[in-house]
Amino acid sequence: MTLNAERVSRTTGGRLILDGVDLSPRTGATTGLLGPNGSGKSTLLRLLAGILAPTAGLVTLDGRPLDRVARRDVARRVAVVEQQTDTQVELTVRDVVRLGRIPHRRAWAPASAADEEAVLDALDRTGLTDRADRLWHTLSGGERQRVQIARALAQQPRELLLDEPTNHLDIQHQLDVLALVAALPVTGVIALHDLNLAAMYCDHLVVLSEGRVVACGEPAEVLTTDLVAKVYRVDAEITATGPGGRPHVRFLGTLPG
Repeated sequence: MTLNAERVSRTTGGRLILDGVDLSPRTGATTGLLGPNGSGKSTLLRLLAGILAPTAGLVTLDGRPLDRVARRDVARRVAVVEQQTDTQVELTVRDVVRLGRIPHRRAWAPASAADEEAVLDALDRTGLTDRADRLWHTLSGGERQRVQIARALAQQPRELLLDEPTNHLDIQHQLDVLALVAALPVTGVIALHDLNLAAMYCDHLVVLSEGRVVACGEPAEVLTTDLVAKVYRVDAEITATGPGGRPHVRFLGTLPG
């Protein structure tokens, strides 16, 4: 079992952000969350992480209500990579990645050999070994995002939640990061804007619109011209010409209204 959202709703400032959403990520698979800005993707990820509490409904981890699981136990299981992260503290890349080991260590205990091995492995997987001693704030936006992904990998989670992880990356690193995440032995949930990247790297897609799930299933089932028109107000041509015969979306223009 893994994370599960059952009829979750979230209201903020009197505005309904999520409305009765169900989400059951497949264990060991990568689920993509799609939808326009404001559809509720980031809020749903924060509910799954326990950062926010649902106004109604229930989030569970291995069948237990998430709010009844100790925060340290959640932190050992669930890693989160958010869109933007900042700090005023002068930390090296290695220091930031080491933060992923905190849930696995006792307070004030020094890093163990296993901790350092996990950090080195995470740096290597994300192509950051040669930047390990650079100060984090001197990096580009794309490099900072890779560091945050490395921190999450050092955590050695079973569930990995990523909110637009490719936002600040060039095309090569977008492909590298998503290929890496898709190959990890974790249950992944990724919020994405790019429909073609979602089709290439996600096993399962969930589409949100105005806080509700409007479609879910495998990419070939979900990505249709009707759905793209309805949700995104865009005319599109969809063919099975992506890698492995996955759908490829070609945008033809915006629709009126």
